[in-house]
Amino acid sequence: MLVWFVTGASRGFGREWTIAALERGDAVAATARDASTLDDLVTKYGDRILPLTLDVDDREADFAAVAKAHEHFGRLDVVVNNAGYGQFGMIEELSEQEARAQIETNVFGALWVTQAALPFLRAQGSGHILQVSSIGGISAFPNIGIYNASKWALEGFSQALAQEVADFGVHVTLIEPGGFDTDWGGASAKHATQNPAYDEFRVKAAEQRRSRTAKSGDPAASSAAVLKLVDSENPPLRAFFGEAPLSIAEADYERRLASWREYQPLAVEAGGRG
Repeated sequence: MLVWFVTGASRGFGREWTIAALERGDAVAATARDASTLDDLVTKYGDRILPLTLDVDDREADFAAVAKAHEHFGRLDVVVNNAGYGQFGMIEELSEQEARAQIETNVFGALWVTQAALPFLRAQGSGHILQVSSIGGISAFPNIGIYNASKWALEGFSQALAQEVADFGVHVTLIEPGGFDTDWGGASAKHATQNPAYDEFRVKAAEQRRSRTAKSGDPAASSAAVLKLVDSENPPLRAFFGEAPLSIAEADYERRLASWREYQPLAVEAGGRG
């Protein structure tokens, strides 16, 4: 039996993966801003689920929640940083509060939970941290630039983290979904006040987004993939979820490589030793 710590377990991926873990006999410390949203799971699964009220923006509360989960179950095996949301808005449209709030939750929330869990994982010499990123952590798209920034930051510190903790027997995997039938773009999303100057381009951006998400994935189906990652002896640093992300990433990186090669003489010139 594995012990999971899952943030944002009230809906979407967090809820589906919590249920999948419980269904196979694992134990889960499940967090949500409103723990009453987990009451039905407590009724069904009893003491194998520990519901915890948590706002991941609160570093002290993150450390307390992780410690409580470890104390309650005696160990931690899988830490899932799923809590987060999408902030919509062109870069010029974002307020300071909106930009800071996006980074606070999507980056610092995951960072604090990760820091809180690491002493326990290091001490037991095992563990797996799953960071829920996005294809938007590999590529960037108009009207969600600050969301992209948050996921690129998550990708960066997680790639460094994976190298830092490998010798302790701790794995790190970035899960990078494409479009899924969750409420990420609906009730969970936040929207900046629109600047009319971008109205024409906003139509194009919406068309691009519809194209990217034409084949939306099923969140419930993702559970089997998560369990395979958790059970893997050598899990990957990055794992795409959904059909679309690979082609998006390949096209983006082909353009990057072509540009870098074209301007390599400039790079050499800038170094002054060519």
